[in-house]
Amino acid sequence: EPSRGFGCVDASHSHDDVAAVDQDVSGNSEKKNFRDFALWKPVTDPAEAGWETPLGRGRPGWHIECSAFCRTMFGDVVPAPFLHSGGRDLRFPHHENEIAQSQALLNCDRWVHHWLHAGQLSVQGLKMSKSLKNYTSIQTFLDTSSPRLFRLFCLL
Repeated sequence: EPSRGFGCVDASHSHDDVAAVDQDVSGNSEKKNFRDFALWKPVTDPAEAGWETPLGRGRPGWHIECSAFCRTMFGDVVPAPFLHSGGRDLRFPHHENEIAQSQALLNCDRWVHHWLHAGQLSVQGLKMSKSLKNYTSIQTFLDTSSPRLFRLFCLL
């Protein structure tokens, strides 16, 4: 039976591949180990969402948000959820980090029964993302297309 620990979703990454994931534009990485991920992100821009805490102004890392959402929806019954999905680009580091923190919190060796990773949406050959600002909101999509088409689109 395959490992259920760190690397169980996508063990194909080398140290160099993974270390490159979290590097900023200047090439500097805040990681001490390629498996590191942020539980808390500092926020310095007053316009950006954040909360004052003993750690300083900031917000949860995105892996925490997803794990908290799943825990709210499915509770502490392990393994739960039965199926967790996302784009192939979320296998590492996002889903690996969700597994690591959720299994540590729930003291279990299997947080999710099955993982489903599909291709991501592309716009003019680039991955659709908020950071690239090449996305279409659901409302904008529904202004020009039917809800039925949207539901079909989500099933694919």
